[in-house]
Amino acid sequence: MDASSAFKDSLPTSPETLLDKLTSVDISFTTHTHPPLRTVEDAKAFRGDLPGDLPGAHIKNLYLRDRKKRNFLVVVPEDRQIDLKSLGGQIGSDRLSFGSADRLFEMLGVRPGAVSPFTLINDPDHKVQLILDADLVGQSCLYAHPLVNDMTLGLSGADLLRFTAYTGHQPQLLSFA
Repeated sequence: MDASSAFKDSLPTSPETLLDKLTSVDISFTTHTHPPLRTVEDAKAFRGDLPGDLPGAHIKNLYLRDRKKRNFLVVVPEDRQIDLKSLGGQIGSDRLSFGSADRLFEMLGVRPGAVSPFTLINDPDHKVQLILDADLVGQSCLYAHPLVNDMTLGLSGADLLRFTAYTGHQPQLLSFA
């Protein structure tokens, strides 16, 4: 099953519910609709080289699991290279690997291609630890999928932190440079 709005009724939280929650806690955002974009490469190809087209920090999101069955959502700039072994050492974990599509849906309520920090709205028991690239916090605009991959929201790094606080997730800030 794909991760577009065509299947939003099968999600635990709809994109519309997410947008209502953001509005209710005074988080400002812009909304952009587009064809489904599953990967960073898809997003870059869609944006092309249009100057000024969605200026700001575009992110990638990795849902990871370790040998002890701990779950992590790693959010970094889209071009950041991540060495899972090195990352494991930084976060006190070992044998990090990508979580399965079934586990992703169970833990964060989305399908591959729609992973973003907004998925934390589906983790009320805080089973997923957020790892956030410290460079993103000061950004004036970040772009992330709102639970589906044919929409993108733009919001500030400060508002992203307000959202994670709203969900009760305390991000672990890491410097990857």
